Amino acid sequence: MKRPLAITMGDPSGIGPEVALRAVADPALAALPVVLIAHRPTIRAVAQRLGLPVPEVMDPTGEPNLPVTPGQPDAASGRLAAACIDEAATGCLAGRYAGMVTGPISKTAIHAAGLPFPGHTEWIAARCGVTGETMLMYHDTLAVALATCHQSLASVPRDLTAERLVAVGSQLAGVLRRLRGREPRLAMCGFNPHAGEDGLFGDEDRRCIPALAELRRQGITCDGPLPPDTAFTPANRARYDGYITWYHDQGLIPFKALCFDEGVNVTMGLPIIRTSVDHGTANDIAWQGIAQHRSMIEAVRLAARIAGS
Repeated sequence: MKRPLAITMGDPSGIGPEVALRAVADPALAALPVVLIAHRPTIRAVAQRLGLPVPEVMDPTGEPNLPVTPGQPDAASGRLAAACIDEAATGCLAGRYAGMVTGPISKTAIHAAGLPFPGHTEWIAARCGVTGETMLMYHDTLAVALATCHQSLASVPRDLTAERLVAVGSQLAGVLRRLRGREPRLAMCGFNPHAGEDGLFGDEDRRCIPALAELRRQGITCDGPLPPDTAFTPANRARYDGYITWYHDQGLIPFKALCFDEGVNVTMGLPIIRTSVDHGTANDIAWQGIAQHRSMIEAVRLAARIAGS
C-alpha cells in the first residue's frame, strides 16, 4: 500500500487525540503509511501532558489559537473534528489517501457546530454523495451489519423494508468475501421476540421472507429470520459468518459484549474505505493517559486489509 491511510483525531475534547497518538506511535503500525489529521495545538497539549512523542500532523482546522477543554465537548470542538473529517473524506475522494480511519466524535458537539447529521456514518455518506450506507461492526470472529442505525426504535418498523434488508445482505456478503476469501453464510435476525412467532407478536418479521428469497436468488446463503435472543449463541456464531440486524442495539449489544476492545466500525456502501473505532469519546477519562487504543490499531489494520484486497 503506497498511499497513506488518514487517521482523524475525533472530538479533541475526548479520548480521540490520545488514542490516535498511541496508535501512531505503536510498533504494530510501523509498516503502514499513515497521516494524522488533527488540530495541532491539541495534539501537542495531549502529547506533552501524557509524555507521548509528537508526530507530524496535517492540520486543516485553521484554528491555531482555539482552546480545547478535556471532557467538555462544545461547538468549537465540533468544528475542529468536522474539519479533520472533511479533509480525510476529500483526500480519499481525490485519491490522496487509501482510506480514512476515524476517531470518536461527540454527536452533541457536531450538532452544536451546525452539522445536521446523527453521526459519522451518515455524514461521510452525504460527503461522498451516496445513500444506502450501512454500519458494519467487524471482528474476525463476529460481523454484524445494521439495517437501520441512528434513529429511534419506534421508527424502525416504519422505515425498514424488505428491499433494505436485501441491500444490507448484499453489501455484507461482498465485504466478507473480500476479507475472508470465501462465500459467507449469513443470518438475518427477526424484529420481535421469537421472530414474531408466526404473527402472534407482530407481523414485521414477515418482511424477512421476500428479502431472504432475493438474497438466495443472488446466490447468497442466508438463514432466517432468527429469533434475536438466540441468534448469537456460541453455536450460531460458529455457524454464521455475518448477521443482518434490524436496529442499532440489536447488533451492537452482542458485538460490544463479545468484541469491544478489538472491534472495528466499517461503513459499507461508500466509494471510499472508512473504518473507525467501536467506542465513543469517553469524556470522563479524556487526556488522562488511561484510554485503550487497541480498537484504533485494529481499525487501521482492517482499512489496510480492505485496501489491499
